[in-house]
Amino acid sequence: MEGVGGEGPGATATESVNQWVHNMSRLFQFYLDKTTPHAVYRWIGTFILASIYALRIYYIQGFYIIIYGLGIYILNLLIGFLSPLVDPELEPSNGPMLPTKGSDEFKPFIRRLPEFKFWYAITKAFCIAFFMTFFSMFDIPVFWPILLCYWIVLFALTMKRQIMHMMKYKYVPFSIGKQKYGGKKSSASSSGLRGD
Repeated sequence: MEGVGGEGPGATATESVNQWVHNMSRLFQFYLDKTTPHAVYRWIGTFILASIYALRIYYIQGFYIIIYGLGIYILNLLIGFLSPLVDPELEPSNGPMLPTKGSDEFKPFIRRLPEFKFWYAITKAFCIAFFMTFFSMFDIPVFWPILLCYWIVLFALTMKRQIMHMMKYKYVPFSIGKQKYGGKKSSASSSGLRGD
């Protein structure tokens, strides 16, 4: 007999499963948030995961179509990582968002795909690709050298276009260290001379 309000044992089981899924999701998000400041360790973990995936592919000698799909996906993520948030070609009405000459105001490079999302998407892609290697229906027979040559050509053409875009709008998507200005030191020493 059903309980009050049409709730039966099935509804209670569904609620408990939903609560468990919600709790696991919150726990996963908690640990994911704790990894945010540790970029080097995150990338080392992803490199280890990619190495395990490569060893599995090497030993089973198959699943080349999954590798090709993974390579195309990573190339797409890389383009997003190297591209500015606002493309200067698409926003001519507001003027260039990136400095085009040395006298322009410094504007920090803001990526279309932030580093953390880039890392998370690559790591998730390697996990999914690794999981797919356990199912023979994904092992489609292909001649892998053609896929490899096609991916290399696609990578070269895409990177050439991206580098030409970087050169045209004069931006570098990487910053090494904090930007230093030389004007502060000279003004401090000259103010010390005036105090005498």
